[in-house]
Amino acid sequence: MPVTATAPPADTEAARINVSDHLKAAAARTPHRRAVIAPVGRDHFGRVTYAHLTFRQLDAESDRLAHGMVQTGITRGTRTIVMVRPCIDFFALTFAFFKVGAVPVMVDPGMGLRRMLNCLAESRAEALIGIPPAHVLRTLAPRYFKTVKRWVTVGKRWFWGGPTLAELRQLDERPFPVPDTQGDETAAILFTTGSTGPAKGVIYTHKVFDAQVRAIGAHFNFQPDDIDLPTFPLFSLFDPALGMAAVVPDMDPTKPAEVDPKRIIEAVENQGITNMFASPALLNTVGRYGKEQGVQLTTVRRVISAGAPVTPAIIETFMEMLGPDARLETGYGATEAMPVMMMTSNEILGETRPLTDKGYGVCIGRPVPGVTVKIIRVSDDPIPQWSPELLVEDGEIGEIIVRGDQVTPGYFERPRADALHKIQEGPVAWHRMGDVGWQDTKGRFWFCGRKSHRVVQGEKTHFTIPCEALFNTHPAVFRSALVGIGPAGSQQPVICIELEPGRSVDRINLNAELLALAQQSSLTREIQHVLFHPGFPVDIRHNAKIFREQLAVWAAKKIQK
Repeated sequence: MPVTATAPPADTEAARINVSDHLKAAAARTPHRRAVIAPVGRDHFGRVTYAHLTFRQLDAESDRLAHGMVQTGITRGTRTIVMVRPCIDFFALTFAFFKVGAVPVMVDPGMGLRRMLNCLAESRAEALIGIPPAHVLRTLAPRYFKTVKRWVTVGKRWFWGGPTLAELRQLDERPFPVPDTQGDETAAILFTTGSTGPAKGVIYTHKVFDAQVRAIGAHFNFQPDDIDLPTFPLFSLFDPALGMAAVVPDMDPTKPAEVDPKRIIEAVENQGITNMFASPALLNTVGRYGKEQGVQLTTVRRVISAGAPVTPAIIETFMEMLGPDARLETGYGATEAMPVMMMTSNEILGETRPLTDKGYGVCIGRPVPGVTVKIIRVSDDPIPQWSPELLVEDGEIGEIIVRGDQVTPGYFERPRADALHKIQEGPVAWHRMGDVGWQDTKGRFWFCGRKSHRVVQGEKTHFTIPCEALFNTHPAVFRSALVGIGPAGSQQPVICIELEPGRSVDRINLNAELLALAQQSSLTREIQHVLFHPGFPVDIRHNAKIFREQLAVWAAKKIQK
């Protein structure tokens, strides 16, 4: 049976929905509380200096920018590429877009230059707001920006003309009249990183953003004194809408695994951070440093991790820095649907961890308010219409599908992707997450890997997460990755191993130990090859999603030698 959580009802008195209303409401409630805090340099003693805007200031600043956008030709419905580093201006600009009804197009620069340019061209944007290097790129690679007719420079304008952000904000200081945007009106286009396929533009409507704000607020019950350190820029935008202060971290958001842990800890201590959003890779780096140095983060009450499965070992290490009442929650979702499910560290470490080690998968928790989750039979084909016959038996592994107001309606001009990822049921659609998993008798769901990564060997299907968990229990193994070699349907399962950093091992003996370990479980008994890899290729955004397709090519060449 599906598990459904109930979301608080949206305001039905007005037909319009605009996510900027949440900021205006926060500005009315707590006008003088800090909304956004950002490091801007260091003084002569090396201490961090910060700038900030209160909620009233952020609301007024976004009003000024909204007036400037309209006067420069960026109006309701104008698709506009946004290439701005995390800073105070990033927050003001984003809420100005919502107030105007223009459509920001956001692409993760960490996906690589060529892929990023292809995404920008695919968006057919009519305007660009960005820092000087973005305009240099537009000038040097004009064929990717053919449709861009208007541009604004954030910072110093060089040789390309057009207004600067500073000029935009000086055009009008009156409150901006927010249009009557409708729930199904496009509010933004956010591109996926394409970690398991081509990057796609996901359509976000005002209804989706509004539902996300309500679901996050209902689940976490943030307090008036909460101060957040969101280490992923897009998630930071929820903070002002939730009435919570956001501190911009001093880091490169495209390289979370390479973060300087001292700077993250410095921000926590300087600003009294109570809430933190971070990828597993960042938690691993900061947690290991904190354990070595005996760091204690006494103000942190809550840590939220998402983007990839976070291992119990990472959770345990990071939690050693926090107080006894603090908790860590892992989130499950995707660009197309978030948040979907949440799971607490207490339940992971106290109950589900040993089951994960035995190959049950990673428990991802229960649905958040407003989301319904079901498990259907695994298929690589489009499923046009919903039918109860698609459901699997209780406890059986299948595809994870979700439905709810915070689930995005589709992709930007990609009908084939819509056909593969959406299942229509009346006026609404289910989203196929592209993941496989199962539901237990307590209403919790377990993640067993990406659908595209399963290895089909005749009548038997090997799922990545359950198989890999058995090898990850070995102390010499940092992480493992299951890949398939050979034609689809009759693949040979191979396990790739990345060793613990700096650990010296006898690989011949370790190979024998790991093969013996494989023979102890029916999940891994068919695995006959163990390959040692110097460092897995991973996604840039979270540094945690393993590019198993690349590993499979590498493994095939190694075995053929």
